[in-house]
Amino acid sequence: MTKYEDYRYETDFRIPETMQAMVAHGIGFENLAIEQVPVPKINDNQLLARVDAAGVCTSIIKIIEQGDKHPYLNGWDLARWPLTFGDEGAITIVKVSGNLKDKYNPGQRFTIQPSLNTAPVVHRDRYNNNAEGIHKCAVGYTIGGHLGQYICVQEEVFKADCLLQLPDDEMAYFEVSMAEPISCVYSAQDRNYHIIKQGPHAHRKAQLGLLRGGVAVVIGAGAMGRMHVELALRFEPAVLIVSDLIQERLARVVKSIGEKAKRKGTKLICVQAAELDRTVREVSNGRGADDIILAVGVRSVQQKALDLLADGGVANLFGGLARGDHILEVDGRSIHYREIKLVGSSGGEPSDMSATLQAINKGEIDPGNYVAGVGSLDNAIDVLKMIKETKIDAKAILYPHIKHTPLQMVDYWDKDREIKFINERMQGQ
Repeated sequence: MTKYEDYRYETDFRIPETMQAMVAHGIGFENLAIEQVPVPKINDNQLLARVDAAGVCTSIIKIIEQGDKHPYLNGWDLARWPLTFGDEGAITIVKVSGNLKDKYNPGQRFTIQPSLNTAPVVHRDRYNNNAEGIHKCAVGYTIGGHLGQYICVQEEVFKADCLLQLPDDEMAYFEVSMAEPISCVYSAQDRNYHIIKQGPHAHRKAQLGLLRGGVAVVIGAGAMGRMHVELALRFEPAVLIVSDLIQERLARVVKSIGEKAKRKGTKLICVQAAELDRTVREVSNGRGADDIILAVGVRSVQQKALDLLADGGVANLFGGLARGDHILEVDGRSIHYREIKLVGSSGGEPSDMSATLQAINKGEIDPGNYVAGVGSLDNAIDVLKMIKETKIDAKAILYPHIKHTPLQMVDYWDKDREIKFINERMQGQ
């Protein structure tokens, strides 16, 4: 089976008047509901798209808890103007407005880079001070998101050039949805850099990414940490050390990418956190790590990791620290004499999303390794609660157009499984 045979919406774009969506009417989980709402009406500068698959992102919990105090909401009152969240998704265009008919057609598939480097265009009056001073907004925040059956592609998306066509229209829906979280990892690794000299009289050159042939360390083997491990293999480090407190996570790393690391010629070592210091010293002959990716937002862990850097080494602070517990002490002498570097990033850009789609399509990373559950849109609130209670260790992918289906936990996901799952649940609808 290679096609979404019974997914009638693939070629039949009969658009209903209402749709199912997860809607936030205020702060807190008690103000979330799965309900029927009108399908968005588009103007002459917008597109209407069907959501084929949507991921449930941890960041949604921050919006639920902060409401109008969240930087991206900036005064937006959820009680007055309810929102549909969801910043990860795969979409298919179903309706093209007047001014865009020469550029887009129904049936074209896209994804959206949700973080938009542009000021709000629509509903400026709903932000503080009529959106004055706001230079960034986001899909899945104040711009309707993917946790609904349809999504309006607004002016801000085009202004920021964040509507991205796929490198291959045969990509699975879940793969496209997973591109957003993976792009954050891709972007982060691009922040690492090393100063390279080919000889004593050669000019210095900056090389982006992890040091090829070096010793790399990923601390934290949760879903995002495991993505870091697999993408790190692009740089073919001689040794790649993965550390975590939970042995089950380390076992998942070995199971999912152990053979891939061997093919790349990289020695993969998974160790408990207590063994990390000794392991780094042993494999590097006391020199330390060339690259450390901190995929955990724990200040004490990040602080201790700085002592493991080799001369010229880079620590990537990928895991965000909580406000009030976010100050690290940095040895100025190590920066001056040993030239260590600290870098970080938050999210990706359109270029990162495009590069990630290509990386997925070329097999540089397998998104199926990071899917823990699949289900229908009805599961969105329950999945968010599972994330908050740390009861799910990877992504849940929801398919908005299938009939109600309890969340199904999986160890791995791929296109054939997705097709079978969708087809079985579309029959009789």
